[in-house]
Amino acid sequence: MITRITSATEPLVSDYVGLTDVALRRVSEPQGGLFVAEGDTVIRRALAAGYQPRSLLMSERWLESLGDVIAQFADIEVFVATPEVLEQITGFNVHRGALASMHRPTLPTLSALLATARTVVVLEDIVDHTNVGAVFRSAAALSVDAIVISPRCADPLYRRSVKVSMGTVFAVPWTRATEWPLALAEIRSYGLTVMALTPTGATSIRDLDPVPSKWALLLGTEGTGLTDAALDACDLRVRIPMAGSVDSLNVAAAAAVACYALQQ
Repeated sequence: MITRITSATEPLVSDYVGLTDVALRRVSEPQGGLFVAEGDTVIRRALAAGYQPRSLLMSERWLESLGDVIAQFADIEVFVATPEVLEQITGFNVHRGALASMHRPTLPTLSALLATARTVVVLEDIVDHTNVGAVFRSAAALSVDAIVISPRCADPLYRRSVKVSMGTVFAVPWTRATEWPLALAEIRSYGLTVMALTPTGATSIRDLDPVPSKWALLLGTEGTGLTDAALDACDLRVRIPMAGSVDSLNVAAAAAVACYALQQ
């Protein structure tokens, strides 16, 4: 059903209000069981991965290009508004033209996620949604089997994370650990060598010989890096060699470099 929205205060579009308030969305989205996907490509990747839409919100010109999606999910509500009203609703310029409110899936247990995984990325307390999305994109591109995030890590299904990942958050299986850093011991129990990526690592990641056949790469938060408790729970501490006066890379860039090196 297509409904045209003329006011930002319309209750029907409450799922999309105030999307720039990160603190609000981190609380309300998980508890409400929803997340928001932005743009044609991301929406389609979510649907292809089996995520179920609750509603769509778009400008008029996207009705035709997303016509097949609207036809496929004929029972969901489709809200159409002018670009000006869209910006009033969401709080930002929806330059990709379309948003979808999606139902969150039930996350797998850590044991279920690890049962068949041979390569895993683990994120400890990474709070920047852009970095989380970028890590997922690199993990998907470099054939990482799964991602585990700590209890305080940013939400991979927050709109910014999904957007930066180009929808690859739907392609890499992931879960949020409930006990930390005890989760690292459980990861080790599945035969994975847990490697902490840290500038003070004793071994260059390109000098590992041999590279473990099953590994989990642990990445720490921006700025302070990995906690002592997490470092103590790892098998190895590895580093990416740096040139000149540079001491480290952005965590998303470091994830890409390290995963590429390990997959070789």
